[in-house]
Parts: sequence; structure tokens; C-alpha cells
Amino acid sequence: MKNYYEILEVNPKASKEVIEKAYKVLVGKYHPDLYSGEKQQYAEKRTKEINEAYHVLSDDFLREQYDRELEKQNINTRQSVPRQNEINHNQMKQEQRETLQKTTKAPQVGSFGAIIQIVKELIQDLAKSKQKRGKSKEVTQQDVFAMILTILVIIIIGVVLWFTPFTNGWMREFLFENPLFNWIGNLFAKK
Repeated sequence: MKNYYEILEVNPKASKEVIEKAYKVLVGKYHPDLYSGEKQQYAEKRTKEINEAYHVLSDDFLREQYDRELEKQNINTRQSVPRQNEINHNQMKQEQRETLQKTTKAPQVGSFGAIIQIVKELIQDLAKSKQKRGKSKEVTQQDVFAMILTILVIIIIGVVLWFTPFTNGWMREFLFENPLFNWIGNLFAKK
């Protein structure tokens, strides 16, 4: 029997609010869209476990039944050595450690590092899909349309941020005090 409290990383006496908060944090941390390859498969598996645990622990009736079953199991397994539940738990923790060691620390969602990570993964995916299509095929119309649309969206966001009073100062600071943009400006400056 899975220990849903351990899956959600909460105390068995945790309130509904604590369980809900832990659920939201873990779902955000292990969301499959943040990963690719083997990491994504692990994240999908982990997300399913988290959803299952939250479904049971967020419902009062199901939680009460689950607690009774968990207590019965604990009484029965205290007598057996070693407990299979502990072995499975230790294996799961080891798998989590190995997966986290393989992955670099995921950047915070919405940060510049996260954007770079997403772009990097998109470029890798594009390269992989291009290899699958074959070397003879060129960039498709959909690819061109997607690139143009992305550039337009970025320009529109920049214009909106520039003309919004709240973010105008930040945009000015970003554009005019950023060493990268100063260097680019110096390249095109008349001498």
C-alpha cells in the first residue's frame, strides 16, 4: 500500500490546507512540461502518484478509510522484518536522488533561466525532428509561420511593456543600462 502522506511529503496529521499547498508545490515541481526524455517520464509517473495521493487525502471520507487501512497495515508490518514498505520507499527515494542528480537544478518558472532552458529544449527538439524528417527536406511552412509568430508576439509584449506606465521604467533600465544592449548599440553607432 502506498503511503500517500510520504508521496505528498506531509505529516499524517496535516490539515486540508497543508495537503492542498503541498500538492500544488509538488505538481508544479514535477510538471512533465518542464522536463524532456527520461526526466519527463519520471515526472509523469511522479505526477500521477501525487494526483492519486491528493485525490484520496483531500476527500474526508476517503482519507478516513485510507487512515484506517494504513493503521492496519502498520500494525501487521511492525512484526515483519524488514518491512517491504520501507524497502520500496528507500528504492523510490534512491531513484528520486539519482534523477535529481542527473538533472541540473531547474530554473524558477518565469525566470530568464527558465526561458533559456525552454528555448534550448525547443532547439534540440527541432534538431531531432529535422533529423527524423531527413536531410533533403527544408524548413516547412509551419516552422516559418511559428518563427514569425513568435517574433511578433515578443515584439508586441515589448511594446506593451514599454507603453505601460508601471513597467516603462524597468524596460528603460533593461534596454539602456544593460551591457549587452550597450555593446550592440556601440556596434551600430556612428563613429
